[in-house]
Amino acid sequence: QDDELKYTLQRLVEGLGATREAARPGFSLALAQVLQAFEEISLCSVLEQVKEKHNLEKVKKKLVRNAAFGNFFGVMALFQSGRLVKDQKALLESIQLLQQLAHHQAHLRDLPCKALIDIVSEVPETVFEKVLFGILQSDLASAFTSPENLHLLLVGMQKFPGVLKPKNLKKLFGSPTVVNEENIPRLVELLQSAAKSEKKDKKLPSVVFDLLQVSLKEDAFELFWKEGVENGLLKEKSGPVSYMCYRLLGSALPLLSLDQLQVVLKGKVMQHYGEHVVTTQLPDRFKFAPEMEGYIDEFLSSCDDLERQLAVMLGFSTLTNQGYPVLSSSSRVVRHLQPVALRKYVDWLKDMFLSPDLECCLDFSSNRQKQNQEDVNLAHHKIGRLRKWIIHRLANIVESPAEKEESLVMDISRFCFFHAFFETKKKTSQIREANVLPSEPLDQQAHSVTENYFFGLLQTLNSLTVLGDTAKAAALREKHIHGVTADGKLWIFLLVEYADKLLSSEHVKAVKSFTKGQRDAWERTLQSVKNLQKKENKSDSAKVVAFQQLLLLMAIHLFKNPSETMDVLSDLLNCMERAFSKEAKKKKTDNSEPGWVEVMVEILLSLLAQPSLLIRRISKSVFVRICPHLTKRGLQLILDVLDPYQEQNEESAVVVMEESDKKIKSAQDADVEGSEDSSDESDTEEENDSGDEEKNEEVDDDFRSQLMNVLQAGDALKGGDESDEELDDEAMMALDKNISALFAEQQKRIQAKKDEKDRMRKEKILRRDFKIKVLDLVEVFLTKQSDNPLVFDIIEPLLRVIEQCMSSDSDKQEVDFLQKTANIFKNSLCRTKQYCKRLDALQEDLHAFVERLVKKACKHTDSSVALYYFSASLYLLKVLRGNTSDKSSTPPTPLPEKQSNTIPQACQVSSTGCLDMERVTVIYQQALTQFLTKRNSALTSSMFHDLFTRFPV
Repeated sequence: QDDELKYTLQRLVEGLGATREAARPGFSLALAQVLQAFEEISLCSVLEQVKEKHNLEKVKKKLVRNAAFGNFFGVMALFQSGRLVKDQKALLESIQLLQQLAHHQAHLRDLPCKALIDIVSEVPETVFEKVLFGILQSDLASAFTSPENLHLLLVGMQKFPGVLKPKNLKKLFGSPTVVNEENIPRLVELLQSAAKSEKKDKKLPSVVFDLLQVSLKEDAFELFWKEGVENGLLKEKSGPVSYMCYRLLGSALPLLSLDQLQVVLKGKVMQHYGEHVVTTQLPDRFKFAPEMEGYIDEFLSSCDDLERQLAVMLGFSTLTNQGYPVLSSSSRVVRHLQPVALRKYVDWLKDMFLSPDLECCLDFSSNRQKQNQEDVNLAHHKIGRLRKWIIHRLANIVESPAEKEESLVMDISRFCFFHAFFETKKKTSQIREANVLPSEPLDQQAHSVTENYFFGLLQTLNSLTVLGDTAKAAALREKHIHGVTADGKLWIFLLVEYADKLLSSEHVKAVKSFTKGQRDAWERTLQSVKNLQKKENKSDSAKVVAFQQLLLLMAIHLFKNPSETMDVLSDLLNCMERAFSKEAKKKKTDNSEPGWVEVMVEILLSLLAQPSLLIRRISKSVFVRICPHLTKRGLQLILDVLDPYQEQNEESAVVVMEESDKKIKSAQDADVEGSEDSSDESDTEEENDSGDEEKNEEVDDDFRSQLMNVLQAGDALKGGDESDEELDDEAMMALDKNISALFAEQQKRIQAKKDEKDRMRKEKILRRDFKIKVLDLVEVFLTKQSDNPLVFDIIEPLLRVIEQCMSSDSDKQEVDFLQKTANIFKNSLCRTKQYCKRLDALQEDLHAFVERLVKKACKHTDSSVALYYFSASLYLLKVLRGNTSDKSSTPPTPLPEKQSNTIPQACQVSSTGCLDMERVTVIYQQALTQFLTKRNSALTSSMFHDLFTRFPV
């Protein structure tokens, strides 16, 4: 065993200097494991073997690199074994060897110094003082010559304060402290060197962080930050040094006191960081903002001090570029704020919105902004940008997963609603939002921006989980109920109540005043909602909630688009009265008059054309609730939208144009910085492209003949066919005038054609987008009402859509429409486990339907389309087989599996249900014959394999 151990050590020591670089760490780790397992092996003897095998003085010149690494990994193996710190002799020799290896920087770079620091940090203070302090004195004394030696000194000062005390430091390098005015210039040079040496790692060099900690310990942080960082490191405009300063700022946050945080957050590093964020918006630039947000997130999650949490949030919220804070308004770091700190932060945001204090902001402008800016109304411009950020920040706080109370959410919602649609005429304590007058009145643009963010907030409230720790709130969360408070009230209802209070107040006025008709509609809507709430606990609760949601939503939209909303609101109120009237329950209305469900479907379809995501989501939610009441006429209204052969229908065009107008309006209010520029550029490119196409078109014959006539008329002015003679000035001027007029008319015709072509293209896009939204309603119906006989009416319209999309152009929107339709058809229809169990008089129609589908699959030339027709026929087979025939008064009892195997005919009778086996067999037999006899048949073997697998004979 001793021989084997000796041979093992010999092979491992030899492998430490292997030519293959990847093998060296493996041998080192294996040697460490052996030394850890066999403690009887002397570390000094192993170290001697390493020195002898990899002797740097005797080795050939070309093998010096391997020998240097052999020595280095030998020391690392001793250290990793965990025994080196306990063996003082081996420790001393290892440190001395590392000091020798430090001279081979060409091969090892800073690895020996890093290993030395790692070993020193693990050594007890007594061992350091007795064994290492003496041999490390030269390295410690030359701390200001290299970043590695400085790092060794800083680690020693933090690890062994009793040894490296001010008295000993003064003996080493002449001063009792490291961070002082005399040492700052040299420290700056060393930190710059450290930044450039580790720029590829994209992390803060350890020596920099340790120097920060030592400066705090020596009460010299402000000197270090002001002179060393801001007036030293930042002076060198170098990327690695700048990023090191940003990382130092982020890493310092948890270590600083409140006063020190104020120094850092209002200093030059913060401003420098803000300029970096603004000037690196291009996609190929390195962006530090996500990394800084990570530092803020880590600090807020680990900090329990409310004041320091608030100080950091305010510091980054007041770092502004011409009034607009650099920190993203949708930053998720607020989720770590404690409730009290979050409340104070929200109060500060509201105060800044009402009384913008630009002096407290660390504001800057980029070079391009300085060149382009105009002094006129610059302060007003900054206030507008700041308010835009604040209102989005407030709305985003509601959406963030931060721990918040219902009162805070309601406070933010009321604030956003008030400043979107109202203004204060006179201060009043009765309305909290009207208790303070804005120092700078809000202009129309500010109201418009606030309005847009308010509707985004309303969407968040509609999907907000129930807040609070009460048992009732927990019960509502278990039921996955959203958009309500802990006592079950809709958030949107509370806002409507608040709006009604504002409308009744004399101290505030609406930005867009209601007319008498609009105010009457508002009052009627509120009364209808209150009447519905009384019926909420009765049988039709789903229908009640559906109408309630839509009425409240339309009531809110009265403030945004009163004229457009009035028609929808009027139809909705009439529809509601019809739906809940006693006569409607007693008898059906005349067939010529649409029922309330059809009216509701029409309203929902018109709302789906709106660009508002909130309206579309609520429309979908409402449709889920009215699905059980849907009639055939109501369903047909939805399917008519999807019909590819009705695209030229005047009504659908009206819907698209309405949507187009609203999309244009919503695009103007988009909240993406610079989106206007990018859209303008893209439009310009499209115009240029289309213009080039027009130029390349051949000149039409009419224009050619008109041009010839003008030229002949010009020649006639000269008198005759003497084309060689020059025209006089008057004739030339007249000819030029006629030609220019002709070309101007031709240019107008070309432009008109181009505009018409562009209009048709945009209409097609909008129409397709509308159809994609309507597909959501079809999917909802198939999911929630899969056992409804109306499902059969959806099959052919979906197949027509798939067939038409397969044969049309393949732009991205068309492909998305096809994929969505196909997914709904396969997953929500064909593969559903629930289906209609009340066929009654539909048996004959469904058999004919199966025959029609199979024949269409056979006639098709495209296998991919034929597959959908065939799959639909298999779905109908499943439905027919799963239903019981009307001829038998009692349904047959299912047979046990064993018995069914012994009585095949009885099994067949019970398993076929309403299926006419002879008729269906003939249908599929003909299809199979075609598949086997016709070479170009669209049918495939997988279709019949699916048939035989699911419906075996």
